[in-house]
Amino acid sequence: MDERRRIHRQRVFKAGAISFGGASIDCTVRNLTSLGASLQVASPLGIPDRFTLLLRADDTTRECVVVWRKLKQIGVSFC
Repeated sequence: MDERRRIHRQRVFKAGAISFGGASIDCTVRNLTSLGASLQVASPLGIPDRFTLLLRADDTTRECVVVWRKLKQIGVSFC
């Protein structure tokens, strides 16, 4: 299978949190680029299409839009 991405993905294992509407859901960031990320969650149910991602180790936040959902993973692009 050919890799079609133009930007190299960095494999990571970082603790994160998905924040929306006063709620927060823990996640693990599995892949990271300057344009987006792949997140692992216990369940994607109830996670909206737009949210704020907190990267705990870096103490940074990124506004996100969901581009795909697959079982316990969510792909996001950064706004």
